[in-house]
Amino acid sequence: MLRQALLRSYIARPAIVEHSILRTYATATRIPRGPIVPPPTTSIKPKRKTVKPLVRIVDGFKKFKPITPGMRHVRMLINPHLWKGKPVRELTVPLRKKGGRNNTGQVVVRSRGGGHKRRLRTVDFHRSRPGPHDVVRIEYDPNRSAHIALIKCRDKTVEQPWSYILACEGLRAGDVVTSYRGGIPDGLVEGYVDDPKSINKSSQDGNEGNEETSETALSLGILRSVTIKTGNVLPLRLIPPGTIIHNLALDPKGPGRLVRSAGTFATMMMQEEKGEYCQVRLQSGEIRRIRADCCATIGKVSNANWKGRMLGKAGRSRWMGRRPHVRGMAMNA
Repeated sequence: MLRQALLRSYIARPAIVEHSILRTYATATRIPRGPIVPPPTTSIKPKRKTVKPLVRIVDGFKKFKPITPGMRHVRMLINPHLWKGKPVRELTVPLRKKGGRNNTGQVVVRSRGGGHKRRLRTVDFHRSRPGPHDVVRIEYDPNRSAHIALIKCRDKTVEQPWSYILACEGLRAGDVVTSYRGGIPDGLVEGYVDDPKSINKSSQDGNEGNEETSETALSLGILRSVTIKTGNVLPLRLIPPGTIIHNLALDPKGPGRLVRSAGTFATMMMQEEKGEYCQVRLQSGEIRRIRADCCATIGKVSNANWKGRMLGKAGRSRWMGRRPHVRGMAMNA
């Protein structure tokens, strides 16, 4: 009898335990009566995905997918070789804007004002310092259409070895440019002596001294192969006809005055018989007589595609300091 009672109690124990577990689970998950109140949540807005505009290359320009009205007609230049940092501070001066007004405050130039802050880069148009210079980098200049190049003089005795020059087409970091404005140094080419009147004498002598003339022509040809390089500065008397030049000076000791905007160039035509003047054809077709001692830089000015760019919206003109321009006829009552 005792054995049967113990067996019954052992079999009934799991049912009691299971019933208690189900009872506690049901009370814990019981849904309360009444309106359902959602738990408090913080107002966090989802992050908006920034859509990058699609870029395509058309005729050498960068165009964008028109996700905004200002990007529909914009065409930007492609210049991956430009320096993305700031310019050399010592070679810049602040630009004080006047908004088209003179010293009395009267507006003398309309449609001027505003614009982004910028500093003027002091560009060396004289190129009077002789010797080789290393091109460090090509930079963007907001004050002109052409690019500028930062060069460093190899002469360690100079106080300021850095300077800016106009960058010509094809000039890149690592190139070497030289200025021969003061003349060709002795010993650069064997058998050649820099005398401005030597070429004229040999041409006027005719058949006399054919040996000397041939030697002079040979040394002159070697000199041209050494000096006629992109970015070098030479007097017009040493530049052969047909050479493309820019940054042309009008005075033997003055800075370059002509052919300085983006993509422009001039062509050396000929040296006159007397040797005092040279004829240079400008891009407009005009042929000018310039003194043979005046200097010019070999090559074409950089950023030739500057005219093909499109700003795309009026705001970019305001960034450049241009205010809206109204025609005079539109103001006529």
